[in-house]
Amino acid sequence: MADIQPVPGIPALKIDDTLVIGDLHIGVEAHMGAKGVHLTSHTDMMFDSIIEAAGTDIDRVIMIGDIKDSVPGSTRQEYREIPAFCDRLLEHFSEVCIVRGNHDTSIEDFVPGAVRIYPATGMISGNIGLVHGHTWPSAEVMSKQTLIMGHCHPAVLFRDGVGSHMSEPCWLRGRFAKESDERYAHLPESFIIVPAFNRLLGGSPVNAIGTPLLGPIMNSDLVDLDDARIYLLDGIDLGFRKDLMVKDRKFRRWNDDENSPRHTSL
Repeated sequence: MADIQPVPGIPALKIDDTLVIGDLHIGVEAHMGAKGVHLTSHTDMMFDSIIEAAGTDIDRVIMIGDIKDSVPGSTRQEYREIPAFCDRLLEHFSEVCIVRGNHDTSIEDFVPGAVRIYPATGMISGNIGLVHGHTWPSAEVMSKQTLIMGHCHPAVLFRDGVGSHMSEPCWLRGRFAKESDERYAHLPESFIIVPAFNRLLGGSPVNAIGTPLLGPIMNSDLVDLDDARIYLLDGIDLGFRKDLMVKDRKFRRWNDDENSPRHTSL
């Protein structure tokens, strides 16, 4: 059985000799700049965080989707930074893999040929299925013991006694509610939703009443969200999601746009 461990303080999972991260959104600064928020690139900081998280025992990095930010189209920042970023990863790790996310249109045009690219339906590693989460995984991916996803940018929403709100990125870990259904002959036992690796993205609350999680799996009856557990990045177990629900304050990410393809499920 694979040893799955979150890296304390960093939104990354260690699975034996593999590091799993998701939702890097390289180039998001250009999108923010177009809205009047001007920031320097955080891509080098993300690379440094990967090296810190990996330590000395990681040979492979798997990025589970949304390596790039713009959709549709691409920015100069993405053309400039994504190839260099992947080249640096290949210098440090023997294998670099990408599972396509909904932002990864033509990602093969941005990365070196040595990077392995898997479809949006996911990839497997031992008894683990890995997928971005914006579309239904393959039957093979869903037949594995644990499903690891991104896409949701999970955060836990806190509210104090005077109604002030704050949120923190979090892990969401739970179980599937059934063993099979009409779509899949076999379902995983458990799931893990990975926080966004790019800290500029903020997050979408997983415990706000009336705010659905993103993706078809999380909006189906396949998973038991009530008894899913919420963990902070430092490892603190906050408890069951059902005990942490707060009133929806119409929480929106800075780049939410109901007409944008960045938030559509395929």
